[in-house]
Amino acid sequence: MTIAFVFPGQGAQTIGMGKALAEAYPAAKAVFDEVDAALGEALSQLIWEGDIETLTLTQNAQPALMATSLAAMRALEAEGVSIDKAAFVAGHSLGEYSALAAAGAISVADTARLLRTRGQAMQSAVPVGEGAMAAILGLDLEAVRAVADEAAQGEVCQAANDNDPTQVVVSGAKAAVERAAEIAKEKGAKRAVMLPVSAPFHCALMQPAADVMAEALADVAITSPAVPLIANVRADAVTDPDEIRKLLVEQVTGSVRWRESVQSMAAKGVTEFWEIGAGKALSGMIRKIDRNLTSRQVGTAEDVAAITAG
Repeated sequence: MTIAFVFPGQGAQTIGMGKALAEAYPAAKAVFDEVDAALGEALSQLIWEGDIETLTLTQNAQPALMATSLAAMRALEAEGVSIDKAAFVAGHSLGEYSALAAAGAISVADTARLLRTRGQAMQSAVPVGEGAMAAILGLDLEAVRAVADEAAQGEVCQAANDNDPTQVVVSGAKAAVERAAEIAKEKGAKRAVMLPVSAPFHCALMQPAADVMAEALADVAITSPAVPLIANVRADAVTDPDEIRKLLVEQVTGSVRWRESVQSMAAKGVTEFWEIGAGKALSGMIRKIDRNLTSRQVGTAEDVAAITAG
């Protein structure tokens, strides 16, 4: 059995996530303490006792989800399961940063600061209300690309997340995305759902945020990860620090090629995926990508206990 560790993206956040891990494992608590110190604020208190609206703000959700994933990773390590149990790491959008931190390529403190910067930059790149995202259900990537091209009409409209064979997310100017949702339904999509997001992620409108991240990443130490990263924008393995830096910048405006990333790992022999952190969205996508693959969640102290008992 060959295992990959995968790390969730935005949308998985819940109030209270990681709290039981921090109570059960001092090493997990230390992650939240380190993130709080890096950001100069008690983000852990927001995660555990705050309100979901504030936690969902992009600048909070991104470091919060990373902290929860790394706390789960530290709990695994405390039970003797190290990163080299995995053949590969990968993450969905911001989860790519969690994957790199878990694999030792970027320090937890630097990752927290980068994700705070990333969240702020992505939020401010497009004025609120001018961008949108929609999930197109029941059409494949090529069909959705054709829909986006037809809907653009001179505005930005792109396939942003290729999540699984049944779900592709489009992103861009609000009017263009709304047109895409209608065109998709005309073309046979089962549903087209406007997403409750604050900005149009992973499209050309995010170029100002990509510029900010290029500058931020230039000043951060990145080393080769302990196990290869399957990069979002390439859907293939990368270990070179300079290449990782470049791809993290490209990721801001580029598509999250999650379906292809999972297929790439499966082609390299991966048969089981551990979703490290909050939620189980990635596990659901993986099942739709390939029914032969298995997955398990590692987000609670009970999950960690079940793995180490097994």
